[in-house]
Parts: sequence; structure tokens; C-alpha cells
Amino acid sequence: MFTKLYKDIFVTVGTTEFEELVRVVTSSDVLKQLAALGCESLTIQFGRGSAPDVESVRQHTGIRLSAYGLKSSIEDDIIRADLVISHAGAGSCIEVLEAGKPLVVVVNETLMNNHQTELAERLSKDNNLFYCTPKTLQQTLADSNFAQLEKLRPGALDDFVDHLDAFMGFK
Repeated sequence: MFTKLYKDIFVTVGTTEFEELVRVVTSSDVLKQLAALGCESLTIQFGRGSAPDVESVRQHTGIRLSAYGLKSSIEDDIIRADLVISHAGAGSCIEVLEAGKPLVVVVNETLMNNHQTELAERLSKDNNLFYCTPKTLQQTLADSNFAQLEKLRPGALDDFVDHLDAFMGFK
């Protein structure tokens, strides 16, 4: 059986801070799991949060690691990636799914009124992505069969967007 290798993995927290995701994705357990998936290059977009200690992490893995805070567009990183690990922001999820990339969404449990969980659950139910929390990222990566994910159907998020607009008072 042929197993796809995910040589280039991109992690994004969007324009926010999600220190726990950055910390866990650079932990030895997750780095070992990424290596088992075939990861050779890991790019972390850490947003407004603290930069990971790239030099320290490099001492514990053979994976090429790079990191940056913010830039005008992450489109090139998404296109280059074989797999994306993202916070559950709607914009990031949609951008990755529209690019047709396999996606693991990591929900930030510390947010109040967290629509991220609702979005992640909806897209997971439709087999568009896998989702987890920082604590379960390593196991999710180990257990997930990314070949089973389905492309995002046109209009798939219309009901969710309508619900979110109504909740936010835009409608």
C-alpha cells in the first residue's frame, strides 16, 4: 500500500496569538509524529505571539524548521504545503480548504463564545478536515487518514456563515 508523505507542513495561528499551538507543534512528541508522516520541512506562522526557539528545536529534530510572525499573505505557504495545521479561524480554514490541502484544525479552548469549535465540528462532520485540541494534536496526527478527506463543496459553508452573521448581528 502506498502511503503519501507530507514533506512540507505549514502551521498557522492567523493574526492572533495561540502560544499553546506553537508550543505543542514544536514538542518532541509532535515533531516525532510529523517525522513519521514524512515531514522534512516545517514552517510555523506564529502571528502576534512569541516566536518559537527555532535553534533549540532544531537540536532535537532532523526537520528543517522556520518561523515568522505576520506577513501580508500566507497563500504561498499554503500552496507549498502538503499538510496544514491551523487554528480554527474561519478565514484560515476556508483559505486552506479552497486550496485543496489536507487540514488539521486545532481549537483554542481558552477562547470565550468559541465559534471555532462549531466551525471545526461542522467541517469535520462533512469530512473536510480533522480537528483536535493542543493536547490531542499528536494523537490526531497519528490516527488520521488524510486520504479520506473530501474537497470542500461549493456553498458548503453558506448555512454556517448565515448563522454566524445572525449571531454577530450582521443580519
